[in-house]
Amino acid sequence: MTRALLFDCDGVLADTERDGHLVAFNRMWQERGVNWQWSVEQYAIKLKIGGGKERIASLARDEDFRAAYPVPSEDEWLATVADWHKRKSDIFKELVMSGAMPARPGVRRLAQEAHEQGWVLAVCSTSAAPSVQAVLDSVMGKELSSKFAGVFAGDIVKAKKPAPDIYNHAADALGLLHSHCVVIEDSRNGLLAATAAGMQCVVTTNALTEREDFAEAALVVDSLGDPGRPARVVANRSAAKPAGMVTVTDLDAVVAATQHG
Repeated sequence: MTRALLFDCDGVLADTERDGHLVAFNRMWQERGVNWQWSVEQYAIKLKIGGGKERIASLARDEDFRAAYPVPSEDEWLATVADWHKRKSDIFKELVMSGAMPARPGVRRLAQEAHEQGWVLAVCSTSAAPSVQAVLDSVMGKELSSKFAGVFAGDIVKAKKPAPDIYNHAADALGLLHSHCVVIEDSRNGLLAATAAGMQCVVTTNALTEREDFAEAALVVDSLGDPGRPARVVANRSAAKPAGMVTVTDLDAVVAATQHG
């Protein structure tokens, strides 16, 4: 009967997409002498593509980018994408370590509460594993992050979100029943991945995802909430009754709906 709380990373643990990854991409191109920058609006569209390398690679099909940068042959382009992504990841980790991306409300509180009540904790992300670990350590602190049973990230699976592979892999690796897992996501791609894996999903929106369709989510809030920083319920299709904060009691209600439904 072990239950598990599986966190996405970017946009869930911290506002890492806007304040971290986007900044790192743009700084990397500036360093590399490439006349290209993504606006917040452009990057919000790119977020529909799972994975940083995949987002960079998609630029080969962008006429505006091709006008700014002579895209080389396929093999050379793949090497360029890998180089750019590695440098971008290094910049991102530097931003995390600088404290530029504080934890979103409620994530540490809920993780601590779940751990104390015997839930398995893990992170499932399409981002590179070292970047995810850096965010986890920064947000949770070393002591709590060490309690996480796994960090499943990057290219550990063939298909990235919205495919369910990362969640299926995590459940198999940790010996979990899918119906005993609650996923915390922030995007429609993540929601689709969780539900396709047969898991219930709580969505915590952010500025880049708040207008997406979350019809399949058990619960949608604008944050997980903390004392003095209450969460606002956007939609609730579960038996959970969050009062300013999403608690383990609410997660229990979400899991119970899966097992009885």
